[in-house]
Order: sequence, then C-alpha cells, then structure tokens
Amino acid sequence: MPTTPNEAPAPGATSLLTDDDLYLFNEGSHFRLPDKLGAHLRTVDGQDGVQFGVWAPNAEQVSVMGDFNGWDPDSHQMAPRGVSGIWETFVPGIGHGDTYKFHIRSRHGGYRVDKADPMAVHTETPAKTGSKVWDLSYEWEDEAWLAEREQKQALDQPMS
Repeated sequence: MPTTPNEAPAPGATSLLTDDDLYLFNEGSHFRLPDKLGAHLRTVDGQDGVQFGVWAPNAEQVSVMGDFNGWDPDSHQMAPRGVSGIWETFVPGIGHGDTYKFHIRSRHGGYRVDKADPMAVHTETPAKTGSKVWDLSYEWEDEAWLAEREQKQALDQPMS
C-alpha cells in the first residue's frame, strides 16, 4: 500500500537508537549496529511498517525510496539524529520483501546518489542493486532432530 510523507510519524519519535547507542556509536564501540540501523519491521502507534536508519555523515539530506513511493527521492525524507551522521525515519504500510534504496544528497556540491543499505540482510538478485526488507524471525521445528542428534556419537558413526 503506497504511503505519503504525511502518514509517517516524526522520525525521531520512532528511533531504535537510545542515547547509550549514540554514545557507543560516536565512540566507535557499538557492536550491535545491525540491530539499530538498516530496515526493521515494527509497529508504531498501531501502524505496521519499517524503521529505517543509515549512517551518512556527509549528507545534507537523506531519504528512503522504493516501489512503495514510486522511487521518488523526495517522498520519504529521513531526519538526522543529532550530529552523529545517522539518519532515521519510520515508513508505515510497507513490509517484508519490499525493495528500497537510500537517496543521499551530499552537502559538498549537491552531489546525489542512490545507495543500497549497507546493513541489509537481503538484496535483489544481481544485476539489480536494491535492498529488501526482510523478516529474520523464523520458528524452527527441529526439536525431534536435535533430540536424536543428542543420542548419537558423531566420532564413531559414519556421516550418512
């Protein structure tokens, strides 16, 4: 379902980043950035959508674009998070499998570029270069196999 910029909550209101995250990020010691940046399925104020975050320290403006907004680079603008260089927004109405890219306008000479998400967990098939929103939650159903494996000794039995 396509969305318009007016449907999205204020970008800072939906952040996955805490002040502690920003401190660790700025210090260079945040080791869980994939949990905070990239594309994350969420529900905000009863609306399902995706929280986007990207580090673009030399950007003057960053937006997220995809099939959900006709690849319009001005449709879903992101908000900077202080002086960290991190940009964020929440886009309601999109979900698993949707393709997106970040549109970045540099503060140096107005240079513009469309970039794939460096934190993406799934991408389009090459030669396409878009990132895909992907739900990594999966309900494993291998309890019987794990119990059987526990009873066997791999060192004294053949592999198959």
